[in-house]
Formats: sequence, structure tokens, C-alpha cells
Amino acid sequence: MGENEGLTAFIASFVDELTKVGVAHAVVSPGSRSTPLAYTLAAHRDMRVWMNVDERSAAFFALGMAKEMNKPVVLLCTSGTAAANYLPAVVEAHISRVPLIVLTADRPHELRDIGAPQVIDQINLYGKHTKLFIEMAVPESTEKMLRFVRTTACRAAAASQQLPAGAVHLNFPLREPLIPDFELMKKHFTDAPAVIAIANGQLRAPTEQLYAVKALMKQTNRGLIICGQMDNPAFAKSVLLLAEKTGFPLLADPLSQLRSGTGDTANDVIDAYDSILRSGQVAEQLQPEFIIRFGAMPVSKALTLFIQDASAHYIVVDSANGWREPTGTATEMIYCDELTFCEEMMSTFDDSHESGESVPARQEKNDYLSEWKRINQIAQLELATINTVESFQEGQLFANLASLLPTKSNLFIGNSLPIRDLDTYFHATTKQVRIHCNRGANGIDGVVSTALGVSAASEWPTFLIIGDISFIHDLNSLILAKMNQLNLFIIVLNNDGGGIFSVLPQAKIADRFEQLFGTPHGLAFAKPVEMVGGKYRQASTLEAVAEAFQFWQDQTGLRVLEISSQRRENAFEHEAILASIAAQVTGSTKQGKLR
Repeated sequence: MGENEGLTAFIASFVDELTKVGVAHAVVSPGSRSTPLAYTLAAHRDMRVWMNVDERSAAFFALGMAKEMNKPVVLLCTSGTAAANYLPAVVEAHISRVPLIVLTADRPHELRDIGAPQVIDQINLYGKHTKLFIEMAVPESTEKMLRFVRTTACRAAAASQQLPAGAVHLNFPLREPLIPDFELMKKHFTDAPAVIAIANGQLRAPTEQLYAVKALMKQTNRGLIICGQMDNPAFAKSVLLLAEKTGFPLLADPLSQLRSGTGDTANDVIDAYDSILRSGQVAEQLQPEFIIRFGAMPVSKALTLFIQDASAHYIVVDSANGWREPTGTATEMIYCDELTFCEEMMSTFDDSHESGESVPARQEKNDYLSEWKRINQIAQLELATINTVESFQEGQLFANLASLLPTKSNLFIGNSLPIRDLDTYFHATTKQVRIHCNRGANGIDGVVSTALGVSAASEWPTFLIIGDISFIHDLNSLILAKMNQLNLFIIVLNNDGGGIFSVLPQAKIADRFEQLFGTPHGLAFAKPVEMVGGKYRQASTLEAVAEAFQFWQDQTGLRVLEISSQRRENAFEHEAILASIAAQVTGSTKQGKLR
């Protein structure tokens, strides 16, 4: 028996089994203790390895790939603080429900807690942020151990995808020598099926509960459907049909995937609610009696407050058995598949609307929907006036995105101001634009890396819109684009600091605002982009932005468009438009049509 037979057989069996259950991508950072796993992942014909020298960036890159594919991606690093750098992305995967398989190499037990180099406590390193933690055995080649390691691979992949999806963590204690036997390795790459088939089922609501909800929906004249972050094309079609059949207004967060690619139904989506609901009088006029919400909580704070203030029967539908209800006002939590729920509810309403409603009740329902649409159109028209401002405003980019982007594209949005501006200015379009954002923990770390992951996993061109502070936070990820020849169009909104704080209460306190919150840096980004061989342009007008989009439309590689703007001016113009909308919609409803 060779000295590395146990190591080789154990690791090769594990990697081989991952590929049998559909895991095809691994993101690896270089390190010594992880050598056998890295070599084996790279050697398997059905596994593609992506290299990234920075573990934090690597983790977010894997997160982006898994987001786009909706399949687990492997992460591998060596022992010590390398593993600790995975934590932010693991947290995001946990909250955003993204499947990851985290593999950390470790010193064997006899080298722990004795002062050996590059050793930290990696047992349950990520705490409650993983769905499953397994301390692996020291490799052996016995039949029982090889069955164990293959079963564990199947279990890890299944657990990462079981709703709610998330990260699993396997910690591998490995003894030297660490170089596997490459000839023996191939013998454990087999064409046999997976050792165990694991099926993840779907939740279904009790029949009596569904009947009760159906009855409520038939009796309700002022019902709302609200959709937060979701990514299921079949659900999108079904919930649009449900809204049509019920006559309930459908309020769609930009991450619901309902503001794009919806064809003729694009005009049926209410997308300017954040601006509308800033008027307290209008929010009062539009108070619902019944709310159904799908997906994560929407971005809009105004909508959150609207839900909190509503004296409504409020149902949250969640297929993943979670608790995403920060308003504290829900009256029912229904754990079932969202698509199935919509289909069940639609059986209550036929196309002729002969559902037992009286004529007055039906008219009130139609009036409620019509009023939402009327006010939504007023808000859309006023938001479009951002284009009339002479100097470039960040809102102009988002107001024109639908025309700038290709017919099929991925759009990744940074947190802080970009996602809020998208929510405000990006309206429903027939173009197919898949919108991504790391809204789990709402962090600004790893945004470029995640967008690169989305790009690597998709055939569609990928665009990232990011603020300057977030871009600085993840600048090291640019080497990832160079090493892996990735394609990404990055639009950096450079307002020289933290623009989000200019619209928060802190901005009203002049003393030390710039030092503590504005954080001006005075940087331009041509040099780091050129360092990694990327293409760079700068713009300060909407016309220059459109020209750059057109010029780079069919090009590949890393492209960075830096757009300069002014924080205070952006905030002033944005607030002025919102104030105008509030005044207009308040004036248009002061007669109290709905009450």
C-alpha cells in the first residue's frame, strides 16, 4: 500500500461523487494544506476549477455563480484565516438562500491547539450561518470510509439546495504528505451512479388553510399582491395571472424579476409605489384590506411602513419554511411552494369573474386597481423629469437603463444608493433583464466578485452598477477577471464618497459629516483597471454614457465606465422630484375617491 493511497482514494471518491450529483464548478484559492483537494478537483473531467488568490473575493465569486445557476458551487481554501475570509459570503448565502459547498482544509487533530503555524479553530467556524457542518475523518481507503465520504458528498449537495438553500461546511483534517497519487486517483473517477439519491420535496399548505384564503380573496375588494426578491420564471407568469384574475394591484420589487421580460403584462405592474407611498395622505387613501406577499421583504422603506400601518389581513407565503417578516404585522405565514399557491388560488376566479361578487363590490375592486394604476402613471411621468436636469444626475442612468441595456442581459446592482435608485427609476420593460443584488445582509463587500460570478455562469452579457466606495472595497477582485478572462461591464458611480449618507438624517449635521460619513477619497479608477488589462472610459453626461454603452456593446473582457457626479446635488434633485410626486398624487386624491 502506498503512503498516499488512503488520502488519494478518500479525496478522489469525494470529488467524484460531487460531480455525480451535478456539482460542476469549484472556486479555489492556492494553499498548501488544501493541496490534495485542489489537485483532485482540477483533475476531474466533470469539474471546472476557477482560481482566485483572495479568499474573500473567491467566496463572493462562487456566490455569484450559484445565484445565476441556482446550483451549488464548491469553495476550497487552505487552513487558518483563509477560511475566516469566507464568512461574509457565507452569511450572504445563508440569508439570500444561495447554495454553496464550503471545503476548508485543516491540520490534523494532533497539530491543533499546540501552537502549530496556520491553525485556528475551524470547528463550526461559520456558526449558525451554515445549514450543515461536518468534521470529516482523516482520510482512509477502507470500503466503509469510501462509502462514508461519497455519501457525505451527496448529503452536502442536497443539504445546500434543500429549501431554504444555503451554505454547508465540510472541514478536512489532512496529514502530510499531501501530494495525491495521480494514477490511483483516476481509478476512483467512475461512471457508476451516485451512491445514494436524495430528493428534496416541496412544502404544501393544508387544504383547509387554502380554502380559507380563497374565501378571503373572493370577499376582498381592496387586496394587494406584493412581490419581493424572487427568481422563478414560472412563478412570475403565474403571479401575473393571479393578479389579473383577482383584480388586485401587483407591487413588484425590482428583484422580483417582474419588472422585465413580462411581455404585454408589463403595464399591469405597479412599480413607482416607493415614490407614491411617501405621501402620507395617499398611503392612507390606498390602504388595503388584504395583502399577500411573496419573496424577501422589498427594498422600499416606504412600502415597509405602508404594510406596517395597514389594518389588513396580511399573508406571507414562503416555500422555504423561513421567517422573513420584519414588519411584525403578518396575520398568517403559509409555508408552501409559491407557484403551487398561485395556481390553487387562481382556481377560485374564472375568466368571466363570475365568482359570486356583487356588482358594487366588483366595481369597488376595479376602482381600487384603477386608482393604483392612475397614480403609478403620474409618478412615472414625474420621475422622468430627472432627464431634464442639465447636469448629470445618477437617477438619469437608472431612468434610461431599459433603453441602454441589450434585449437579454444580467444586471447586478450594488447596495446603498444604486439599488434604491433602481427601485425608484427603473420601470417595467419587455426586455429580458435578470436583476441581481446581494440583499441578504445588504453589504457592500464582494459586489464586484459576485457580479463576476454571475457573468462566468451566464451566456448573457452582465452589467454591474456600483458606487465608488463599494468598488474600492472589492478592487482586488479585478485580478479575478484577468486570470479567468471574464466579461463584465462595470458602471462606477463616483460621487467621491458615501452617497447614501447624503439622503439620511446624518446629512443635516454639518459638523464632521464629511469625516465620518461622506469619506471623500479623491480617487479615479483608470490605473487599477489598466493594471489588469481592462478597458476604461470616463463620462460626466448622459450622452457620454449612452455612447460608451453603444461603443462597448459587442466587446468582451473587463470594461469600466466611471461616471462622475455630485453627492449633494444628486440628493437635492432626487428629493425635489419625490416632493413633487407627493404633491401631485396628494392633490389628485384629495377628493377621497376611494373612501
